[in-house]
This record gives sequence, C-alpha cells and structure tokens, in this order.
Amino acid sequence: MIHAAAKVQAAGGVRTLAFDASAPLQLANGEMLAPLTIAFETYGALNAERSNAVLVCHALTTDQFVASPNPVTGRPAWWPRIVGPGRPIDTNRFFVICANVLGGSMGTTGPASLARDGQAYSLRFPPITIADMVRAQSMLVEALGIQSLFLVIGAGMGGMQALHWASAYPKRVFACATIATAARQSAQNIALSELGRQAVMADPDWRGGGYLAHGVRPAKGLTVARMATQVASHSEASVRARLSDAHKRERFSFDAGYSTGSNTSFVERFDANSYLYLSRAMDGFDLAGDFGGRLANAFQGGSTRHCVFAFSSDWRFPPAESRAVARALIAAGADAGFVEIESDNGHDAYLGEEPQFEAALTGFVDSCATARELSLHGGA
Repeated sequence: MIHAAAKVQAAGGVRTLAFDASAPLQLANGEMLAPLTIAFETYGALNAERSNAVLVCHALTTDQFVASPNPVTGRPAWWPRIVGPGRPIDTNRFFVICANVLGGSMGTTGPASLARDGQAYSLRFPPITIADMVRAQSMLVEALGIQSLFLVIGAGMGGMQALHWASAYPKRVFACATIATAARQSAQNIALSELGRQAVMADPDWRGGGYLAHGVRPAKGLTVARMATQVASHSEASVRARLSDAHKRERFSFDAGYSTGSNTSFVERFDANSYLYLSRAMDGFDLAGDFGGRLANAFQGGSTRHCVFAFSSDWRFPPAESRAVARALIAAGADAGFVEIESDNGHDAYLGEEPQFEAALTGFVDSCATARELSLHGGA
C-alpha cells in the first residue's frame, strides 16, 4: 500500500517514489524538504506477513542497482555475489529494497534535482546528514507498507546508515549487518574527503557549484576526488606495489588500478555536487555524539541482532573501528558478534570474492531468519 502523498513513477529505467508537498522530509538542521523523490529498486517478493524485507544501504559512490545492471549507465550490479538467487541475501527468500540515498545522483532528490523555480538546486540544496538519509529511507519503507525490516545491511557509508537505523528505529530492525564501517569518521578519512572536495571546487568548470547551468562538469576535479577514494580502498600492500611499479617505470604517476575510462564513466554518472554533500555527511557522522559521547548509549534497550564485519587489510575503516562498535553493542546488552576476515584486498574486499565473508554473512542471515521464523522461500 503506497501512502496517499506518494506516487510510484518510472522513467528511463529508474523507478521512483515521489512524495508531494504534504509529506515533507524534516532535516536535521530543521529545514523541511519537499517535494521529495526517492529512487529505488526491489528484488524478490514480500511475504504475506511482510516480515522478510531487507534494506541494503549503499556506499558513497554506488547506487540502488545492487543486484541488476544500471539501465542508465549499463554498469553491472555492484553486489551480485551477496544479493541474488541462492546468494547470502537470497532473493528467493527475501524482499530486498535498495534506495539511492538522499543527495545522490541516480534519481533521488539531490543537488542536481530541480528546485521549485525550475532550476537545479546546486549549492542551494540544504546540508544533509546520515540521519537525514535514514529518515528518507524510513519514509520509503513505510510507503511500501512495511512496518519492520528483517535486516538492514551496508558497508562504508551504507554501514553508517545501518548503524543509525538500529539506533534510531530499534523496534523496526530485527537484524543489522555492518561491514567495513565505523560509528565515527576518522581524521584520516576526513582529510582524504576534504582533498577530494577541494579538487572538485578548484576545477574551473565547477563554476561555484553552478556548472549545470553552464552545460559543463568539473570532470578533472571529480576524477581526482575519485582517485582519492580509490587509493583509500586499496590495502597497504597494494599501494606499495603500485608505487614500486611506478618507480621501476621511472614515472611519477600512481596507478590506482582503475583505467581512465572507468573514471570517465564515473564523472559522467555521478554528480560532483552530490560528492560534496555525501562526503560531508560522512565526515559529520558521529553516532555517539548525540548520546553523551558514549556509543553504547546509542543502542541501549534495543533488541536488534547485530553482526559487525571487518577486513584485516582495510586502512580506510580499520578493524579496530569495527571492534569498537562491537564492544559498544555488547556493553549495551545487544546480541552482537564480530567477524574479522583475513584479506589482502583492502576496504573493497566486500565487493569481491571473499568466501569466508560470504560464509559468515550467510550464517548470520540464516540464524536470524530462523529466529524470525521465516520460511525457506519468500511468498508472493
């Protein structure tokens, strides 16, 4: 059942839920954002009890097409090893929802969206937080007629959203899986984010944020910002190997392992101002901040089951940060587990082939499904 103030639309392969002015989104800074459009994808079927819904929260540079090709860019699904038939999040069992985040650039209201005057918001778009992203997702989930989510899962920025879901809506989240993330952005990550933002804003084509009105894009600046994100996603061993290779070739260029064509594709599909807004939202995330500085207080009294995953070679979100989350959950009395996966693939290990991670995630999901009394297959 869709809320009366919302309407499902589809254009260019992107499905959206549009909320009219009677259903504004209240932002953390007190502003009301309306109208609001949320782009989303779903996979699998919702059962009769509406108890098998899974919300996948995406990371900084991905989108809602978690298990299917992006119809706009043609990019393949970004998490096909985890979401799909027979996968750890089995779409034969679960109804999977993945929404483009607030401030994003794949259909959800953001800086590139048109304001009421018919012009792109650009830098007139209000500042947003991780909490605002979660409130928008909550509006979507409610509009779809789902009162309680079986599982909320995410990595990186998506993991921050998942943690906020479990803290803000503990009675609406049965289980929560957070992967390669933290409850607070590290100083190192803030510095790298600021480097990327400065690169975007230094590009002459940024035009003070108004590049869309001039028919240009700050492609060079956004490419540098993308490179900073990519470098941080490699393991230390990978970074040293690439630097060594550059030295042998007597070149100053650092090959991050992604082709120029890949970055060209990124700047074409990802709005530069969205990068500014989303990265700032990550930098401002501090879950303990609203709870007297004690992270355990953020989960006090909740009954959500948690599993916290980390990768040994991740220096963007080191295992120590995930262990801190797990300790806080245990201190709050939560049913929580911590799994560190030995991997040489850095932060992005969760996107690739990691049998130990997939097995551990499958075990967590299956145990939670048993506790939820979910059947083997989802209903129609």
